[in-house]
Amino acid sequence: MELNVIGASPVKVSEAIFGAAFREDLVHQVVVAYRNAGRAGTKAQLNHARMSGTTKKFKKQKGGGARHGDYRAPIFVGGARAFAAQPRDFAQKVNRKMYRGAVCSMLAELNRQGRLKVVPEFAVDAPKTKTLVAKLDQVEAKGRTLIVAQAVDEKLFLAARNNPNIIDVIDVDGINPVALAAADDVVITVDAVKKVEEWLA
Repeated sequence: MELNVIGASPVKVSEAIFGAAFREDLVHQVVVAYRNAGRAGTKAQLNHARMSGTTKKFKKQKGGGARHGDYRAPIFVGGARAFAAQPRDFAQKVNRKMYRGAVCSMLAELNRQGRLKVVPEFAVDAPKTKTLVAKLDQVEAKGRTLIVAQAVDEKLFLAARNNPNIIDVIDVDGINPVALAAADDVVITVDAVKKVEEWLA
């Protein structure tokens, strides 16, 4: 199949990658797993074993009512938590085939909807937001935009940094399902398309 290139002749690409069927279930699973992998999971409370303080028995065993060992018990104010939350790992297992399949599915759907803007190259002469906005208007990229290039140029990065409509400026190695899902339009260079094909082949 061929991808239309703005201002140039079409480029031939793999049907299996840019023409893949949209798998909503797979995309959802991979996006959730990717986001969960970034969660810190640092919630922690003190159980009886982790509490600091004396373990000395604070009153005699008999004749004083209830029998207690020390003040670290959960029933006392300032004591331990009975069922304490501990740090946990939120990561979900997603194998390489599933991850690449989801990315293929998302790229193909973006292409079918006309939201994948392929350009011969994408660069700015100066690191100015106004210049970048003009470039995006030329390729008719609207809304939240993701820019993918073979190599990220410093001027392009600086120009995009102050634009709230730019999700990110990344190279091919930085493509991820969360960024693709958040983008209204994706602007990608021809060189980046070829590198994506090598990665997903």
